[in-house]
Amino acid sequence: MPVALVLLALIAVFAVVVLARTVRIVPQARAAIVERFGKYKVTLPAGLNVVVPFVDKVRYMIDLREQVVSFPPQPVITEDNLVVSIDTVIYFQVTDPVSATYEIANYIQAVEQLTMTTLRNIVGGMDLEETLTSRDNINSRLRGVLDEATGKWGIRVNRVELKGIDPPPSIKDSMEKQMRADREKRAVILTAEGQRQAAILTAEGSKQSAILSAEGARESQILRAQADREASILRAQGEGQAIQTVFQAIHDGRPDQSLLAYQYLQMMPKIAQGDANKLWIVPSEIGRALEGLGSTMNSLKGIPDDVDGPLTRVDMGPSEPEITLDETLSTTHEEVAAAIAAAEESSRPTRESSEPPVDPGEPASQ
Repeated sequence: MPVALVLLALIAVFAVVVLARTVRIVPQARAAIVERFGKYKVTLPAGLNVVVPFVDKVRYMIDLREQVVSFPPQPVITEDNLVVSIDTVIYFQVTDPVSATYEIANYIQAVEQLTMTTLRNIVGGMDLEETLTSRDNINSRLRGVLDEATGKWGIRVNRVELKGIDPPPSIKDSMEKQMRADREKRAVILTAEGQRQAAILTAEGSKQSAILSAEGARESQILRAQADREASILRAQGEGQAIQTVFQAIHDGRPDQSLLAYQYLQMMPKIAQGDANKLWIVPSEIGRALEGLGSTMNSLKGIPDDVDGPLTRVDMGPSEPEITLDETLSTTHEEVAAAIAAAEESSRPTRESSEPPVDPGEPASQ
């Protein structure tokens, strides 16, 4: 019994090993290369596959997805003999697993070396300025060369990118100084243009302001002249109407000598109010002077001695009007009376001492 159990156990183990070597599971986006006695037999696709145990062997498992490989910076000499460091990134995909397995030993290393040599050939025909500004051109040329060379390896290069182009430190300093100088120049140019535009706008604003000020002054003078003209016309018309009214009133009233004497008496306080009058002498014979003035005026044409009354009676209001004087008018009358009294007192001794007595029968001198 123990021997039979051992044999059964060995048979079971052998069956498991055979089954494990017979069934092969390949993941998605992978390809398995099967060799039979060291020779290529078949390529297993993704999924469950069956091979001959102990005869067929899965040698390689190839990844069919797109892969990204970044190569370290490599020194490259430009046309103007400057050494720059360039690092690249390659995007490629295996399209033929058999060729990628048997046509080349290590396709990643091969792609790296091919990229470096091609990059040196391309950049060697450019100067530094062109190298720094021609990334797209370098990428397209590099991709074309790599795609053509790796086609027989079962590899397709989808994209090539230059990750960095680093010139020497001295060249960097020179480029920074040049860039700084260029920016300062552009800043100075922009500042000058801004100042020029500001000066132009200021001049235009001053011009417009002067024009508007001149137009405003002209219109103001025109309006002021028109206003002065209309005011002069209205003033002249008013004076003419006033003269006509006064003249008509005088002729309608038919003034006599008594009215002239009354007007003279009314003008005497005004004469005394002048600033230049230091001394005003009122003659003692003011009554006779007024009579002489009336007799003199009697000879004037158009002024009669006695009149029957005004041709046009003026409505003077009620016969006994209620007269109300304010404080200012009362004060003015008092000041006028006081001035007349003071003038009479000051002139009385002078008249008595210097003038001879006047005969009442003689006419008063004019």
